[in-house]
Amino acid sequence: MGLFDRFKKGLARTRDKLVSGLRNVLTFGRKIDDALLDELADAMLVGDMGPRAVMALQDEIRAAWKAGQISEAQEILPFLKQRIASTWSEADRALNRASAGPTVVFVVGVNGSGKTTSVAKLCNWLVKQGHTVLLGACDTFRAAAIDQLTIWAERCGVDIVKHQPGSDPGAVAFDACQAGVARGVDFIILDTAGRLHTQDHLMRELGKIRNVVRKHIPDAPHEVLLVLDATIGQNALQQAKVFSDVVDVTGLMLAKLDGSAKGGIVVGIRDQFDIPVKFVGLGEGVDDIEPFDPEAFVEAMFADL
Repeated sequence: MGLFDRFKKGLARTRDKLVSGLRNVLTFGRKIDDALLDELADAMLVGDMGPRAVMALQDEIRAAWKAGQISEAQEILPFLKQRIASTWSEADRALNRASAGPTVVFVVGVNGSGKTTSVAKLCNWLVKQGHTVLLGACDTFRAAAIDQLTIWAERCGVDIVKHQPGSDPGAVAFDACQAGVARGVDFIILDTAGRLHTQDHLMRELGKIRNVVRKHIPDAPHEVLLVLDATIGQNALQQAKVFSDVVDVTGLMLAKLDGSAKGGIVVGIRDQFDIPVKFVGLGEGVDDIEPFDPEAFVEAMFADL
């Protein structure tokens, strides 16, 4: 199955809601007017894009209409798809790299988001790209998380640094960075505990781990990836805001992109917080990860229209 087909399958719920509304608005030959643009906005809101992003897109379509660039309903869809896809440049979607030494990737996210599995997928993808990887098991609050990561590390063929359950997660991060530098690895991937974004003291602890890492590798972390559950819709906006405030999120890993996903939310997050999607999880297997392709994603989101 190609990437477009996998995206189409994963975006089934989003597309069904979006397309059913747009089909009634973008009828062939209908002239663009303010009433049509209001109906268009309502249809896009149903697609989980978020009100701020929808209003911005509506304004751009209105400006193109007023400028005489488009005049009929059927011209809106190509304009809309191009505009959404263009918000993610190739440079934005590439992993940030250290100028020298290991690249440290900090992976954050709430419990149940698919974070630990996403970490394993990322490690596996990097190994397949020919990179050496060291994994740091900084989620010391759950013994099961350490055990799960150890199994994934063995399957992916990467070394892992871990401590006993209940240990200081900052100490694990420090040891992982120290080992990564000594071994000359390309990437150090640090898994963190599934912080509940509503619990301030846990979020402060997450910031402390980041500061510990910076003491050993001054410009680290080079990449901070927030794993978001693609099924949660608008709740993802709040998660993106809080995690960005604490650890300066640089990219998203969209997990659980299956038929129940509300994938349109990535449009809202990009518009509101300027955070690009970098990877997408498309299944349960360790190989079910793809670098984000905005053109394929947008075509799949509006397919069958």
